[in-house]
Amino acid sequence: MRESRPSGPRRSLPRLLALAFPALALTVAGFAAAPTAGAQTASAPASAPQTSRVTQNAKALTAPERQTFHTTGKAGQKVPTQHLCATAEPGHASCFAQRRTDIEQRLASAVAAAAPSGLSPANLHSAYNLPSTGGSGLTVAVVDAYNDPNAESDLATYRSQFGLSACTKANGCFKQVSQTGSTTSLPTNDSGWAGEEALDIDMVSAVCPNCNIILVEANSATDADLGTAENEAVALGAKFVSNSWGGDEESSQTSLDSQYFKHPGVAITVSAGDSGYGAEYPATSQYVTAVGGTALTSSSGSRGWSESVWNTNSTEGTGSGCSAYDPKPTWQTDTGCSKRMEADVSAVADPATGVAVYDTYGGSGWAVYGGTSASAPIIAGVYALAGAPGASDYPAKYPYSHTGNLYDVTSGSNGSCSTSYFCKATTGYDGPTGWGTPNGTAAFTSGGGGTGNTVTVTNPGSQSTTTGGSVSLQIKATDSAGAALTYSATGLPTGLTINSSTGLITGTASTAGTYQVTVTAKDSTGATGSTSFTWTVGSGGGTCSATQLLANPGFESGSTGWTASSGVITTDSGEAAHGGSYKAWLDGYGSSHTDTLSQSVTIPAGCKATLTFYLHIDTAETTTSSQYDKLTVTAGSTTLATYSNLNKASGYAQKTFDLSSLAGQTVTLKFNGVEDSSLQTSFVVDDTALTTS
Repeated sequence: MRESRPSGPRRSLPRLLALAFPALALTVAGFAAAPTAGAQTASAPASAPQTSRVTQNAKALTAPERQTFHTTGKAGQKVPTQHLCATAEPGHASCFAQRRTDIEQRLASAVAAAAPSGLSPANLHSAYNLPSTGGSGLTVAVVDAYNDPNAESDLATYRSQFGLSACTKANGCFKQVSQTGSTTSLPTNDSGWAGEEALDIDMVSAVCPNCNIILVEANSATDADLGTAENEAVALGAKFVSNSWGGDEESSQTSLDSQYFKHPGVAITVSAGDSGYGAEYPATSQYVTAVGGTALTSSSGSRGWSESVWNTNSTEGTGSGCSAYDPKPTWQTDTGCSKRMEADVSAVADPATGVAVYDTYGGSGWAVYGGTSASAPIIAGVYALAGAPGASDYPAKYPYSHTGNLYDVTSGSNGSCSTSYFCKATTGYDGPTGWGTPNGTAAFTSGGGGTGNTVTVTNPGSQSTTTGGSVSLQIKATDSAGAALTYSATGLPTGLTINSSTGLITGTASTAGTYQVTVTAKDSTGATGSTSFTWTVGSGGGTCSATQLLANPGFESGSTGWTASSGVITTDSGEAAHGGSYKAWLDGYGSSHTDTLSQSVTIPAGCKATLTFYLHIDTAETTTSSQYDKLTVTAGSTTLATYSNLNKASGYAQKTFDLSSLAGQTVTLKFNGVEDSSLQTSFVVDDTALTTS
């Protein structure tokens, strides 16, 4: 625990006394204090209908304030981790979860309004172009060993933190059973596997929050007990089963295949392993989808994200390889391996770019996790978003029919090998990442119509236009047999249509908003392919003259024009103004505190609008890596920037933001400062301006 001590500018006595009087409080969505473990305050009540759950979850996954990416490291960076399970002995499996030890674990009550480190549900949906709806009525099972007594309450905290609906035993969304299906006679507790279970159910929730979850706990980590749990998961009705465990290949594994993993009509995902190049079982089972791991980071490209093979060193990275025992499935066509090749697809796994997880039995609250233990449940959730598999299918084959609907990972390797693609990323298929990572859900549907034809639709990337603007976007698709295609689309912006014969999208966008578009191409045999992307329509039109829109921009008239917490707009000498005598001073108390400052303004249609302000940050915090105190700047529902104690500076710096996309709207500009329980951070704002041209 950090020690609270006097340091830096102190609030004056009048400002401290001002706290005794009611403040003009503003509520900013997404920055309320996080609940304690088990709290349900941000979730729908148990009796809420499924439609309300879907609506709530969709809002949580698309709200701009939840899109912030809290980077924790760089691809391939060596970060200290704790492997939660011991190395597997013969006949046993090890879980692959890794928890970062260089990032302080925090209970929900200590996180306050600060977001946890690591990738969030909204980040994963953005990175993999996933729909914010889907999965209703479907069940994803997670199979692990031993018991996590805090699984349900920790899951509640995770979902509540990120605004997702409640998923509990009481509302029928969550179920926790033994390998025989008992809800009362559960296995013995185990802190290592408990961390694995927390990671697994959090990732299923992140990707498919409308799905029901069954946590099936094996009595031990033996192949026989885990296999029995696998069968129980299917018997309980799960069409999707995630397995984040495995071990070395053994000659007996083909018999285990038929005993435990041969479940047609069920999508079974298995982690590829965390020990770098080398095949592992059950990832090499011919009946499962083997899931490799990537490093996922934000980028300036059109996708907004980039990926490479997860590889930390010679002994740590995603697994891959050619099986020594399992036969090659008919749908796998690489030529260098005569037997089953691992992997099929991939998702984020690098702990340096890891995911946020909440665990209070195996850990001490919020932490950053990695390993292919993260990628397997992510892919299970994507399968669920895509819908129930064909009754006689082994869904591992689906991505091989829709390779154009995956992000191809072409850089990095996970070791040394004699056949290059076994361990090195390349264009198209490779061992470490398979055919790539999800780009929507189309690659995880059957979509073949039983003909053998493959339809591939090229993703055009995110689109943007303004209201009143003309659109002409050509969708490109190919058919493996050269058959003619017809096109359809869902979710198009109002005013746009697609030509069913040519795939050309045209029209005039009439309604501002963010649209999730899915385009499907179909040939005469019934084979289909789809791709999904985001289309943003901003406001436009009208005329504009140059002017400054904010009232009292330098605060020299006190609180005129502004709504603020008590004492924020001040002449207090503890902090200098940028100009004049007044400024807005948020926080700086060295105790749990929230200050707000806001003004509503109408931006004329057709204008280019620019927001500027001067910001000074000083702090008594000494950390160079942790954000304890934060200032969030928003314009309506759009988060413009987040600053923290890590952005401290000796003087003022001018900040500039383009608000042209908000022209034609009345928006509220808000500054929201949140300070934790010790060591002050002061956020001082002055000389604001919103100018049009």
